[in-house]
Amino acid sequence: MSKPLPIGVENFEMICTEEYYYVDKTLMVKEILEKKSSVNLFTRPRRFGKTLTLSMLQYYFEDVYDVRGNKKDYSYLFEDKKILKEDEKYRKHMGHYPVISLTLKSGKQAAFEGCMTALINNLAEEFERHSYILKDCIMSPKKRERFEAYMDGEASIDEYKDSLKFLCHCLKEWHGEKVIILLDEYDVPLEGAYQYGFYDKMADFIRGLFEAALKTNNSLYFAVITGCLRISKESIFTGLNNLDINSILTVDYGEYFGFTEPEVMKMCRDYELEDKFQEMKNWYNGYLFGDTNVYNPWSCIKYIKTHVSKRDAYPEAYWVNTSSNAIVRDLIERADDSQKQVIEDLIAGGEITIPVHEDITYDEIYKSTNNLWNFMFFAGYFKKTGESFADTQKYITIRIPNYEVKHIYKEKVLSWFEEKVKETDRSALFTAIVKEDTAGFSRELQGLLQQTISFHDFYENFYHGFVAGVLTGMKGYIIKSNREGGNGRSDIFVYPIDKEEQAFVLEFKIASSIKELPQKAKEAVEQIIEREYEQELRDLGYINIKRYGIAFFSKNCLVISE
Repeated sequence: MSKPLPIGVENFEMICTEEYYYVDKTLMVKEILEKKSSVNLFTRPRRFGKTLTLSMLQYYFEDVYDVRGNKKDYSYLFEDKKILKEDEKYRKHMGHYPVISLTLKSGKQAAFEGCMTALINNLAEEFERHSYILKDCIMSPKKRERFEAYMDGEASIDEYKDSLKFLCHCLKEWHGEKVIILLDEYDVPLEGAYQYGFYDKMADFIRGLFEAALKTNNSLYFAVITGCLRISKESIFTGLNNLDINSILTVDYGEYFGFTEPEVMKMCRDYELEDKFQEMKNWYNGYLFGDTNVYNPWSCIKYIKTHVSKRDAYPEAYWVNTSSNAIVRDLIERADDSQKQVIEDLIAGGEITIPVHEDITYDEIYKSTNNLWNFMFFAGYFKKTGESFADTQKYITIRIPNYEVKHIYKEKVLSWFEEKVKETDRSALFTAIVKEDTAGFSRELQGLLQQTISFHDFYENFYHGFVAGVLTGMKGYIIKSNREGGNGRSDIFVYPIDKEEQAFVLEFKIASSIKELPQKAKEAVEQIIEREYEQELRDLGYINIKRYGIAFFSKNCLVISE
């Protein structure tokens, strides 16, 4: 319990030397060496440990020197790790190879020029990290000049396409060993480029960089590439026949990104939170990588850290705060009535079956609903529950994996609807309320309700927020929800600034069928009277008070007054 939890710590050396809690994933070294794939592409959702895993691989394999040419030894980082308990043959690879480690994470910029500046700076830093090879003077003057141009950021964009391959050749020549290339977040520049309108130019650069470094490069031992989305070979990996793609559908490497259930149980024991395991399972479990059941590692670590400090803290949707989750909003905004029903069913725990399209490009995501479903699946917003094959096409059945992701959908639904309501003319609704036109009130409210997406498992909260949001902006009136009144809590007060005008008390009830709407609406009015909900308004000086009982069933409603 004394070990700190690594919130946002993605450097393997820091994890070990600062004695952070580490879930051991070092056996990935063994699997990579045994499978002998030349170029390994791993696509996993964000915050599932991709960067830390690449850092671990770098510290294991790299024959590393500082800029002065002094050799470093990082073998001590692995003394208590699983990989050193394996056969001796794996140990001989430790600290044996030159490694190029490059992250493209900074490449999400609003303009092509800014994106290229960020990527060139990263490439230049990697050249500078290996500048020790310049000191032995074994490099020709022409090569030295080229190396220094890359290192100083003075080469052209077209020249930088060949920079990784050139660095490979230089390192192999100096070390006498082939090179390992580690590329992190390879698709981030492409995501930003699509968002800001320069996708083709960015794809051209990434394609050129990858083709040179990964295709017919005799100085390459192997490469590991990580990202969230598998970009089609035709778009980025043209002609790369040695590419081994590992998505969340691939059986291999399933346990190396994210936490397995035994690992989460051990973490709970280590921090004396065994009684919190089921709650963690409900909120952060539910992913299936190949055949391996996986928990969201970011959320598990955040949950443990929170509950060590405050044992009775409520669970939170930690993953939702790590990005905008704009893709969920895009799905909701683009949904027609049929798709809205599908989203409702999914939020209620239902499933849908979709054809699998693994290799799409960012500019294809919105060309069809199936592409959007696929992107969201591979990005971690759904879990596979089954698969089938028919007419040469593979299909998967998917559902929302856990409470945390369900929260993301709900949050985006509500924020989307709030904005949509602001754009809607609600003057007829406001007039109906003031003029005590219950038929008009019912009609206008139901019309708005038909446009949104309801939650089958939180009806009362949903309807309360729905009506409060709809009434916001009613000119000359104050909207108060869940205020203390009389002998209980009213749902909503609507009262004018002018105390001589009429004020309104609204109470909601949920019906189990359309036929039950009149009875439930009547019960709502009776509850206002029995519990004296209007007392607070009377205390404020209002004399004229109208009571509205509103009953809901699915997207139907009925308003009556007293």
